[in-house]
Amino acid sequence: MARSRVKMRDHVAESSLHWRRTLVSFIGIVLLMGVLFANLYHLQVNQHQSYQTRSNDNRIKVVPIAPTRGLIYDRNGVLLAENRPIYSLEITPEKVEDLDATVDGLIALLDLDPELKERFFHDVRRNRRFNPVVLVSRLNEDQVARFSINQHKFPGAAIEAYLKRHYPYKDTLTHVLGYMAKINDRDLERLREDNKLANYAATRDIGKLGVERYYEDLLHGHVGYQEVEVNNRGRVIRTLKYEPPVPGSDIYLNIDIRLQQQAQKLLEGRRGAIVLMTPKDGQVLAIMSNPSYDPNLFVHGISGPDYKALLENPDRPLINRASQGIYAPASTVKPMLSVMGLNEGAITSSTRYFGGPYFQIPNTKRKFRDWRRWGHGWMDVYRAIEISADTFFYDLAYRVGIDTINDYMSRFGFGQPSGIDLHEEATGIMPSRDWKQRRHKQPWYQGDTISVGIGQGYWTATPLQLARATSIMVDHGDTVHPRLLNGIVIDGNKVSMPISHGDPIVLKQDNYWKVGLTGMWRVVNGSEGTARKAFVGTPYVAGGKSGTAQVFSLAENQQYDHQSLREHLRDNALFVAFAPFENPEAVVSVVLENAGGGSSHAAPIARAMLDAYLAPESLSNEEVIAHE
Repeated sequence: MARSRVKMRDHVAESSLHWRRTLVSFIGIVLLMGVLFANLYHLQVNQHQSYQTRSNDNRIKVVPIAPTRGLIYDRNGVLLAENRPIYSLEITPEKVEDLDATVDGLIALLDLDPELKERFFHDVRRNRRFNPVVLVSRLNEDQVARFSINQHKFPGAAIEAYLKRHYPYKDTLTHVLGYMAKINDRDLERLREDNKLANYAATRDIGKLGVERYYEDLLHGHVGYQEVEVNNRGRVIRTLKYEPPVPGSDIYLNIDIRLQQQAQKLLEGRRGAIVLMTPKDGQVLAIMSNPSYDPNLFVHGISGPDYKALLENPDRPLINRASQGIYAPASTVKPMLSVMGLNEGAITSSTRYFGGPYFQIPNTKRKFRDWRRWGHGWMDVYRAIEISADTFFYDLAYRVGIDTINDYMSRFGFGQPSGIDLHEEATGIMPSRDWKQRRHKQPWYQGDTISVGIGQGYWTATPLQLARATSIMVDHGDTVHPRLLNGIVIDGNKVSMPISHGDPIVLKQDNYWKVGLTGMWRVVNGSEGTARKAFVGTPYVAGGKSGTAQVFSLAENQQYDHQSLREHLRDNALFVAFAPFENPEAVVSVVLENAGGGSSHAAPIARAMLDAYLAPESLSNEEVIAHE
């Protein structure tokens, strides 16, 4: 049997194969190393800035710092709105395993309102989970102590100190100052649209009404920031950079707290409004709406039952009657209508008119009655204003027409904003042909004009508009806009605000103003003046005009019986006044809802307000003590 040969190994071939494999591996390694180094170069050189920023974002945290809100003072430097420290309980959702159980435990531990839970989770849903969310914004000392003892049981919960708005005068200034409250979804949307959201990064509250809202940009200030280095658990290690916030500006109002408290005292137990202002520069010294409410309830989050009580209160305390209350101006506008008639040549200062018990449009049967059943007899324009004769102004309105009335009274500010620095203002209605067609889809009738001639019918106005119209009257057509802001503190110095003027009313003869004003003087000082009893013994000479506005229409033969009517159907009482007569320093308007006659009810209040301003010794020092 043949033996098989053993094949000898080809060392040369194996050596060549090994060399090729080694070369390929080396080239592969070089290529991979090249890719690795190229990638390292790209990451560490080309993308250095990007990854450095991302690294810093993990290591460095930018914390916004809320600015201190500006303070609000009255014209004499009395503090009206301040900032007080409070303790707030906050929870960071990201650090809590069972958020629902934690909230329930804290509510039980601190005896909190269960309604806070729903509000808290609503806030959680619109915030990022790593941001702390407030459970309760105000803790008392006992609650702080109880939480501090049990804090280890609630990881992710902490107590923080903040400054919160406080209003020491409570319901005295609510409708002037407004209030601060938590920023809601609607506020966020508005801030986002106005590109102001970044400035509220650390702010939880915002001005909701009144001066707080109107001057929000001034009072809020500008947010600050600090860059802090944190560890992997988020704990702050050190501060790298600090940019302090810019505090809001302090502001001074034209309001005099003494006069404001006097107005509140005079309206106690009544529904109504008082506006006191200076005619030459439009400074609003007092603007009171009653009933009112405590704005501090909203600062810390008003409870459901409390808010429901305000909403369902039939006296509507949430409405600012001074700037939003809509009332027929009644006879308070008769001096302005007289000026219109004089300038249009419809009457003269010596025109004689016989006022019977009623007025009739020619060839019609409807009778427009005078407030005095037997009429007033012969009169001129002075006596017509003094005794407030309706028939005289029925006739005047009929002869000039609604177009002329609308033109003149619009220039007195009726039917349009007064220009006051408040967002909460109604314009009222200065009726016209076009207005009635748009509103009621009906043409204008002559009978509509007759009612407008005595400030009734479709004509409505606010107490603020009445004060401004009277101010224009005593200033002989100078249309100054009322204003609350007196000055702003800039760099430690108070900068006063300029006077804001509208287009003046220019008459053919300046003497026409004196005719209307003399009629108002006779209302207060004349032998037949409707308000002569209310102003007996004043240390100054005043002028004024009463008004009694019906809130429903009487049938032709129906007599008004104050006692038999339900309260909400009784007449509104109005009065406007100014003093001193020769060089007026103050104008006041008063509206009392369902109070009856303007001369008997509103005139004494107007007199008391003028006394308080022109004879300040009548106010005691006790009246300016703030309620804590």
